[in-house]
Amino acid sequence: MSATTPPDLAAAGLPGPLVGADWLAARRGEGVVLFDASVGARRGAAARLPGARPFDLDGELSDHTSAVPHTMPGAEEFTEALRALGVDDTDTLVVYDAQGVYSSARAWWMLRAMGFDRVAVLDGGLPAWIAAGHPVEPVPAAYDGPRGTFTARPRPGLIVDADAVTAALADPAAAVLDARTRERYAGTAPEPRPGLRGGHMPGSVSLPFGELQRDGGTMRPVDELRTALEAAAGDREQLYFACGSGVTACVLALGAALAGYRDLAVYDGSWSEWGQPSERPVATGEATGEAVGQATGEVVGESGSP
Repeated sequence: MSATTPPDLAAAGLPGPLVGADWLAARRGEGVVLFDASVGARRGAAARLPGARPFDLDGELSDHTSAVPHTMPGAEEFTEALRALGVDDTDTLVVYDAQGVYSSARAWWMLRAMGFDRVAVLDGGLPAWIAAGHPVEPVPAAYDGPRGTFTARPRPGLIVDADAVTAALADPAAAVLDARTRERYAGTAPEPRPGLRGGHMPGSVSLPFGELQRDGGTMRPVDELRTALEAAAGDREQLYFACGSGVTACVLALGAALAGYRDLAVYDGSWSEWGQPSERPVATGEATGEAVGQATGEVVGESGSP
């Protein structure tokens, strides 16, 4: 996996990959382009930050030819979608969502993976913006402004497939962190998508994305992020992230970037792919002491029985 390099956010006037509501409010009208990356029931919420454009992960900013949801589109499709949204290569972007820090992190990571560093996530998203007393406006039907000049320049290794994750699971220098709930990881709670097996990738470690956040959906301080990540990954600095469909895995990637990790990758298919009936092994129960099904696709528990 190629090591990621820290983005030159200073050139874009950004203090880091995460910005606060008051910081953003003070820079309204200074060339910062806002994007709403809300998904699911929060997609197209009744209110938006003034002037925000839709970064539609349920729509054109996912590859709908894929068998799994929220798959990264190709470079040409991504370029066209961003140009249609009026994005130029020299723009500074801030992405947010209506839940807090949830799907906005996916938009941030996609832009990074496509070679665009001039982007940050709004800490706490729309709820934090409203709680700080800043204005909102109704959401229009669609963006209808001028086209942009954005060009995708993909960075290999930031978005990875199942083969790369399989190799990482066998690599003592790498850690694969699972952002789903601990119950879904253990296989004691059903998957929300029908047809998927319960459990986790043998050798992966549970780190629910919410454990990197405070109440209200803002990210924890850097020292607390580092402590949580070290508790999960130990001294390993090569980190791979997975979740249900590649969305909240990016919250872990954001937390890791804030904590100073640089060698990061997101498994695009995540459990929507790995959990399908196949020969990929699945384990249930807690990670400690689990047995690993060797290329048979069986589900095995801590006792080693399928």
